[in-house]
Amino acid sequence: MSAKKKEHPKEKLELHPRNRHRGRYDFKELLEASPELAPFVLLNAHLDESIDFADPAAVKMLNTALLKRYYNIDYWDIPAHYLCPPIPGRADYIHHIAQLSGNNNYGKIPTGKNIVCLDIGVGANCIYPIIGTKEYGWSFIGTDIDPVSIDSANKIIDANPLLKELVEVRLQPDPKDIFYNIVKKDELFDLSICNPPFHASQEEAQVGTLRKLSNLQQTKVNTPILNFGGQNGELWCFGGEEKFVRDMVRESRKFASSCYWFSTLISKKTNLPSVYAALKKVEATDVKTIPMGQGHKTSRIVAWTFLGKDEQKEWKNTRWNSAAAMDK
Repeated sequence: MSAKKKEHPKEKLELHPRNRHRGRYDFKELLEASPELAPFVLLNAHLDESIDFADPAAVKMLNTALLKRYYNIDYWDIPAHYLCPPIPGRADYIHHIAQLSGNNNYGKIPTGKNIVCLDIGVGANCIYPIIGTKEYGWSFIGTDIDPVSIDSANKIIDANPLLKELVEVRLQPDPKDIFYNIVKKDELFDLSICNPPFHASQEEAQVGTLRKLSNLQQTKVNTPILNFGGQNGELWCFGGEEKFVRDMVRESRKFASSCYWFSTLISKKTNLPSVYAALKKVEATDVKTIPMGQGHKTSRIVAWTFLGKDEQKEWKNTRWNSAAAMDK
């Protein structure tokens, strides 16, 4: 019996309306931007052009093509076995946190290089700064505990003029710290974003990988192949997502006046009560939870601020809406 072509919705409505990846991947456009993708494009069981998402090389080449086509990135590469993130989901975080800022800024999203975003765990891939500079013109400070990731991110930055102008990365020398050693005296950030390590151990990460690969291939997989890559610190850390975020919340209190919106992804819904309790303990003045979804996966952004109403108004008027800020 011959395969039938599957009918797909025209848009992935679970993605943010400004996300460039709401439609299905246009492989004609992607191949024009990056012909090197051609060997990896195949017809799937539904007679649609696709790639083998269980193949790390295919996933990496798809990312290269997407970044070239939609974000004007001429050079992008990552070391072997480092995290190769799915771009639509990363773009969603940027658009949602931009929307949150706009909702708190008289309905207008703050844009331009005077808006500074702190990316905790920028990774070897430097994805969030790539998307944020292209979409909103923001400046970025990216941090990481891994020198190899810092070197890789710097190579990407140096090879792309727009990034070189707007993005800086800093090595975090102490893996136990998040904002200490990074935020300088009198330095201000409009946003802080983070995609925390999800798992509590390498073993737990491998179990998750096997489950994901089995779903992709619709058959049980017993050998973990990291199709999206990932190192210690990218995929797992002691205590997993819950401990990492609670530590971030506790430390953010010490930098209450340095950042307007702190935020992080929370993948596990069961971690939310613990995170909310930590935010209550540090007396955050406002907490927002923003649902996100991509395919079969659901997650959310939790954002918080310590600024009072008057401090928020002064921040917006001096950094986001003043004549001096607009001219920068």
